[in-house]
Amino acid sequence: MQWTFENFKPKLENLTPEVREKALQIAHQLMEKGGISEEKAISEAIVKAEEWFYDLEG
Repeated sequence: MQWTFENFKPKLENLTPEVREKALQIAHQLMEKGGISEEKAISEAIVKAEEWFYDLEG
């Protein structure tokens, strides 16, 4: 199933395109594993995507 996370658009709009895309990828992975709400998945995904981006930047 492909989640769109439309309800969380305001949280995602503040991210750079790279971080937004990575956050959506992570959120989809979390949702596929199950046992997590969309809200929790997107919140965790944003944090992980930001960490990923900062690691890239060095």
